[in-house]
Amino acid sequence: MPAPATSTVGGLPTSRLNKRMAELGLCSRREADDWVEQGWVKVNGVVATMGQQVTAADRIEVDKIAQGFQEQRVTILLNKPIGYVSGQAEDGHTPAVALINPRTHWRDDPSRNRFSPPQLRGLAPCGRLDIDSVGLLVLTQDGRVARQIIGEDSEMEKEYLVRVVYQAPGQAVPRHPGERSVPLQEIDERDPVSTNVQAVFPRELLERLRHGLSLDGEPLKPAKVDWQNPEQLRFVLTEGKKRQIRRMCELVGLKVVGLKRIRIGRVTLGNLPVGQWRYLSPNERF
Repeated sequence: MPAPATSTVGGLPTSRLNKRMAELGLCSRREADDWVEQGWVKVNGVVATMGQQVTAADRIEVDKIAQGFQEQRVTILLNKPIGYVSGQAEDGHTPAVALINPRTHWRDDPSRNRFSPPQLRGLAPCGRLDIDSVGLLVLTQDGRVARQIIGEDSEMEKEYLVRVVYQAPGQAVPRHPGERSVPLQEIDERDPVSTNVQAVFPRELLERLRHGLSLDGEPLKPAKVDWQNPEQLRFVLTEGKKRQIRRMCELVGLKVVGLKRIRIGRVTLGNLPVGQWRYLSPNERF
């Protein structure tokens, strides 16, 4: 089959305006379409049209009105507890966004933002945490933030604490990614240690967790995996396949019994209490 033809102008390849604006970090594709529809975008000084093709050499200008709307959009950090799904309600379970209200706003939030109901409009999670996983969940109205964290080309680090037990290779049965696992436990960095998993887990299998495993027929990207204490591993991933950590562990004979996300990019969970939330501060960057 011949390769599809690529559209060019003056020898330069073209792409849709909304895609180009997202690549430049101006907004998300959906926001770009909204702004074009409002007449807030110009290409080379001319008001843009929906679906317009542009090149890398074209000058894109955004009206200050659109920039003002963008500045009002909030990003929220939630310490998600067990029992809440990160996205849409499913199987009767409550979505995490239901926890975003004045009563659960962390009293020590350093941000000066005040909660208002319009902040819930379009507020969406950036990635997922399973119903029985806990820790840092980012919800945002800002397409730029979402693209940073879960965009197609994102390689942002996500850090997890993972409590495990060792079952030896062959005893932990790998599960299909959509299959429901045994519920996990709450997890904390200060949890007491009762079993020394680290002492019996083979060093070569730890190396396989770091690099050498495949899921869904595709090799995984290298990961940082180290012991936090004799029962807990610290994982740092740059990708996010469904139930990835649990499935990785099953391949080397480990069973995950607790999982907590503590960092996304440069933003950490810190002292944020379970079930409470705060705003991303103006000086914080993922």
